[in-house]
Amino acid sequence: MSLVRTTLLSLLGLMLLGAAFSQSSLPIDGSSTVYPITLAMAEEFAIENPDVEISVGFSGSGAGFTRLCAGEILIADASRVIRQSEIDACAANGIEVIELPVAADALTVVVNAENDWAQCMTIDELNRLWAPDSTITTWNQIRPEWPAAPIALFGPGTDSGTFDYFTEAVNGEAGATRTDFFPSEDDNILVQGVQSDVNALGYFGFAYYAENSGRVHAVQIDGGNGCVEPSVENIETNQYTPLSRPLFIYVNLDAALDSAVSDFVEYYLDANNRDFIAETGYATYADDIYEATLERFENRVTGSAFLDFQPGDSVLEAVRGN
Repeated sequence: MSLVRTTLLSLLGLMLLGAAFSQSSLPIDGSSTVYPITLAMAEEFAIENPDVEISVGFSGSGAGFTRLCAGEILIADASRVIRQSEIDACAANGIEVIELPVAADALTVVVNAENDWAQCMTIDELNRLWAPDSTITTWNQIRPEWPAAPIALFGPGTDSGTFDYFTEAVNGEAGATRTDFFPSEDDNILVQGVQSDVNALGYFGFAYYAENSGRVHAVQIDGGNGCVEPSVENIETNQYTPLSRPLFIYVNLDAALDSAVSDFVEYYLDANNRDFIAETGYATYADDIYEATLERFENRVTGSAFLDFQPGDSVLEAVRGN
């Protein structure tokens, strides 16, 4: 299954299928990072459940939470943890949410395929490049042996959970970043931007890199223990730090009482469907994490267990509330 299916045709197919048989509607929006997983799940689920109309968008994690809290969607995809302010915004509208980790990701720093110098970068170097007060404009300002060429920066927009996670991991505060970069909520545009400029650098989720590894080059990251490449294995073994992270879906509690929503979420977490996650390029968790996540859903546990989660923390312990 290709990560980049013909998106418009896929969505149109789902909507037409739903229009013909629709008894239940399941609108989903949010993270562009989680979008490929949810789209794959929705496509497969719709085959077995043609009476459920599913629409999947990717307006960004922040926008997804806004729509979830406004009651406009029933499930929000998120590549970051929900904030307390967002939980409060939902509560103000009488909405409680169920937090479910569904996969693991590695924020991947990428450069142009012809870039033969930036093979590995430290977190400190990324911080000096992306910090709000950064004055770095050329590669040799990072390392003197690198070219004296201007750096073209590409990154997710401010509604993206990837933007929030990266800025927090690299700059110490979510949202803290230099502003002279090209932003987009569409990761495919970021790929195209880096591909088009030999001096470009950008970042996005691992699956988009895996799908486009022939077009851009992944930079190894030194988080303090040497250079580590982003890979499924390094995500699963937690060696790729601090840029590895859990990915989530957040479900409206009242909507979870609807059989279509409940069936879809259980389908999402079913061990038999985990290949759909792997085929999009993301890492899957161990069975005990999914079992604990499903138990959390079945018990309709609301709120966030990940508000204080840090890179390297145990996802299993967080799900279990330890």
